[in-house]
Amino acid sequence: MKNSNDLPSVLPIFALPGALMLPRAPLPLHIFEPRYLQMVEDCMKTPERLIVMAQPRGGAAGDRLNAIGCAGRLTSFSETEDGRYMITLTGISRCRIGEEVSGFAPYRRATLEWTDFERDLGPAEHDAGLDRDAFLKVLRRYFADEELDVDWNSLAAASDEALINSVSMLCPFEPEDKQALLEAPSLTTRRETLVTLMEFALRGGNNEDIM
Repeated sequence: MKNSNDLPSVLPIFALPGALMLPRAPLPLHIFEPRYLQMVEDCMKTPERLIVMAQPRGGAAGDRLNAIGCAGRLTSFSETEDGRYMITLTGISRCRIGEEVSGFAPYRRATLEWTDFERDLGPAEHDAGLDRDAFLKVLRRYFADEELDVDWNSLAAASDEALINSVSMLCPFEPEDKQALLEAPSLTTRRETLVTLMEFALRGGNNEDIM
C-alpha cells in the first residue's frame, strides 16, 4: 500500500485497553472472544486483511474510542485445538476514527480518515537526536524496576524506529500514556515521550529528580 488512497474507508475496530500498535511494528494477539474470532475470520476474507487497533477512552472495550488508532495487516495466523486464534498484526498506518458503522457484524466498525498520516506509509523513520547509550541506560533501569526480561542484544542492534517503537509497545504504561505514544507526530517526539514516561515511573510518579 503506497498511499492513503489504497486504504479502505471502513474497517473493523479492535478496542483493547493498553494495547499499542505502531507502523511497521508487529503486535502478537491471542483471540478468544466470539466477536473477535468472527472479526479475524471476516478479515481473512478481504484482500487487505486490515484491522484497526484503538484505545477505548474509559478503559473498557464498550466505551467511546480515542480519535486516533492504527491499522494493522494480519500477517500471521494459527489456531489452537480449542478454537482460539494466535495472530500477528503488523502496523500499516495510523488513522483518524470517525463514525461507527452499524450492521450485522458482532464487532465494531468505523469510518476512517488516513490523510494526516501519509508518513506512516513511507520508509522507516530515523531519530537524529537519539543518544543510544543514554536511552539504553534509562531503559535498563526501567526494565529492572519493572522486572521485565528482554533480549538486550536484539535491542542494541535494532534500528532507531524498531528500538523506540518496540519499547513503546512493550512497556506497561497506562492506556492514556500508550495513546500519547501513538499520537506522537514523529519518532523523535515518541522517544522523548517514552523517556519522560520511564523517568516519571522511576521517580515513583512524583516530580523529584532521579537520584
